[in-house]
Amino acid sequence: MFLKSLNMLLMFVLELAVYVAVVLWGVAVGDRWPVEVALGVGAPVVMMTAWALFGAPRAAHPARGGRRVVLEVLWFGAGAAALAASGRPRRAVAFGCVYLVNAVLRRLWKQ
Repeated sequence: MFLKSLNMLLMFVLELAVYVAVVLWGVAVGDRWPVEVALGVGAPVVMMTAWALFGAPRAAHPARGGRRVVLEVLWFGAGAAALAASGRPRRAVAFGCVYLVNAVLRRLWKQ
C-alpha cells in the first residue's frame, strides 16, 4: 500500500517536472529576454491546458485506455525532449527512465 501511494506521488512529481523542463527549454532557446519570457511562460500554459483537458483526474475530456497511453507518452516525452533540447541530455534520459518505471508499476498495480 505504501509503495503504491509513493508511486502515485512520483507520478505527480513527474507531471510537475514536465512543466519545469518546458520552462527550461523556453529560456534556453530564446535569444533575447522577451522571447525567453514568452516561451518560458507560454509553453507551460499550453501544456497546462492540454493536461487539464485530457490528463487530469477531473479533466473535461479524460483520455482512457489507449488514448491515455498516447497522451502520457507524448506528455512525458515532451518533458524529456525539452530537457534534452535545453542542454540536459543526461537528465532527459534519467527522466525518461524514471517515467517508464513509474508507468510499468502503475500498470502492474492497476493504478
